Amino acid sequence: MKENLYGRLLTKNEISEIDREVKRLESMTELSHTKIQCNRCGTIHIKVQVSLPIGVYYCPSCITMQRVRSDQPLYHLPQKSFSALSAIQWQGQLTPYQEQISKELLKAVEQREQILVHAVTGAGKTEMIYQSIDKALSSGGAVGIASPRIDVCIELHGRLSRDFDCSIPLLHGEGEAFFRSPLVICTTHQLLRFKEYFDLLIIDEVDAFPFVDNTMLYHGVEQARKMDSTLIYLTATSTRELNNKVKKGQLRKVHLPRRFHGNPLVVPQTLWHTKFKEEIKKQRKSSFPLLIFAPEIEFGKAFTEKLKKEFPHEKIDFVASTTENRLDIVQQFRQKKLTILVSTTILERGVTFPMVDVFVIDAHHHNFTSSALIQIAGRAGRSPERPTGLVHFFHQGKNTAILTAISEIKKMNKLGGLQ
Repeated sequence: MKENLYGRLLTKNEISEIDREVKRLESMTELSHTKIQCNRCGTIHIKVQVSLPIGVYYCPSCITMQRVRSDQPLYHLPQKSFSALSAIQWQGQLTPYQEQISKELLKAVEQREQILVHAVTGAGKTEMIYQSIDKALSSGGAVGIASPRIDVCIELHGRLSRDFDCSIPLLHGEGEAFFRSPLVICTTHQLLRFKEYFDLLIIDEVDAFPFVDNTMLYHGVEQARKMDSTLIYLTATSTRELNNKVKKGQLRKVHLPRRFHGNPLVVPQTLWHTKFKEEIKKQRKSSFPLLIFAPEIEFGKAFTEKLKKEFPHEKIDFVASTTENRLDIVQQFRQKKLTILVSTTILERGVTFPMVDVFVIDAHHHNFTSSALIQIAGRAGRSPERPTGLVHFFHQGKNTAILTAISEIKKMNKLGGLQ
């Protein structure tokens, strides 16, 4: 369907019809006699490493999204404007702190700026972008919201589908087919399939793997947005790449150091590994749901089975990126059909569980970076009904990541006048 080609960058296998309006673009550019660059993902390769037996080159970096070959063009149909649309249905109220950030983002849309919002976990970042989205849609523009994590995209899609009166495609590796819309939610990898599509592009959770300091995905961001577009980055923990852009004056930074309910971030307590069973017994007396983070999948599976034996009266399950029905399991935990949920870092961000307590087992493990620990701690205290909660880091020796995470949380509380 030609309608779905506008603003897209696709291979021949991804389009059913090609007419005169569709532009054929060079798929790879030879930079020298030894190097070649993919024009979809921007990755530079050594020719001998990406050469096919038939004498042409391919790009292994973005091969999961249909193979790009040097002898086959990419196809692009320039974007067309949308009809002006005022689709916002949200009737909520922003706090004074949120309203201040919302106004900064509106200004960024009007002035076609790049802006970074450094907001604590639970600040209500999603609601703060609503006015900017509505402003862009009302001007006939296209808006994209992208995140590195599928679970975050799914959660965002549910909220925006409720709060905006328009059909919104949800694009990820296992998702549905694209349909043309002025409002798109996708993983950051899916941005590689767009070219000059978005007037406003919002990147959520920019500190998350695999986006963090990933040159290919940053290339996708720049390729997917129009030359005179607005770019908004949202994060609770900034990154080296973004901090460098702020220092160079390429990016304006604004802070929101307070949660939407005005209470401080929960400061984690550190406990020795041997205290774990004792602390679970204490926590279960409260009846609040318990979210436990494990550093690795196999460890998490074994640990969950051990918990089930030691706490037979509790309803316990485990989720990881490999769990086929993980969305169902997460929903059961949210509905309190499960009392304890063990997870890898797949649930470190983008999900909200009211009144939850959070334990981290082996918090010293290298998979728990300071950024991950800050996000994990941010799962607690998000509900105004219970703005506190427990965050326990169980360890066999405190490391830099643990100490940095706690220091950063205290610093944000101090910046918000809450400590």
